[in-house]
Formats: sequence, structure tokens, C-alpha cells
Amino acid sequence: MEEAQEFFSKDFFATKATGIIITEVGDHYARCSLTITRDHQNAYGGVMGGAIFTLADYTFAVASNFRQPQTVSVTSQINFIGRAKGSSLTAESQLIKDGRTTCLYGINVTDELGNRVAFVTISGMKLS
Repeated sequence: MEEAQEFFSKDFFATKATGIIITEVGDHYARCSLTITRDHQNAYGGVMGGAIFTLADYTFAVASNFRQPQTVSVTSQINFIGRAKGSSLTAESQLIKDGRTTCLYGINVTDELGNRVAFVTISGMKLS
């Protein structure tokens, strides 16, 4: 865990600007969380879609790059399912396909009350 946190702390936007933290990491797996602050909210008080997507994208980055070949996202799709009602969000990755040069992950985003907030699919390309 410490190895992952140290390496991915260099992703300054996700870790410094948004405050996302890695809570669990494994082989092709990551779970990350975000404490919702006013900085993450839109004018109506809901969590900005960009903050939700950043959490999912960072979770993909950790899952697909930790002790793996360097991987970048090629395509992403986010489906907003419901409004976050709690004070934090958690994103959890699921490896769907691990090919020779590409991969596909599904990322579930929930609040701490168990409400589904978004489902994201991200395909990646392995650079090395």
C-alpha cells in the first residue's frame, strides 16, 4: 500500500487538488476515496461531475499501473446514476479484460451510504 501511495502521490491533480486517497490496492484492483468538500460541489450543492470522473479515472490509473506496464486511458464513458447523499465517495475498480496491448475496467462509484453515484468504463493501452 505504501509503495502505491508513494508512486501515485506524483499525480498532483488527483491527490493534491481533489484530495483523493488510495484505500486499497491489489493485482489489477484499486479502491480510492474522496471526502466531499465545498470545492467539489456545483452551484446547486451536488458533487461536480468532473470530481466524480477524476475519482474514477484515478482509480483506473492505480489499478492498471500498479506493478503493471505503463497504461494510459484510450476511451472513457461515465454514466451518472444518482446524486451523492453522503460526505464521501468511493470508487472501486473491476478488471473486465486484460489483453496483450489493451485492457478494460469498470469503475463503480458510491457514497458512504451505499448509493450508486456513477458507473465508468475505461479502456486502456499498455505503452510498454
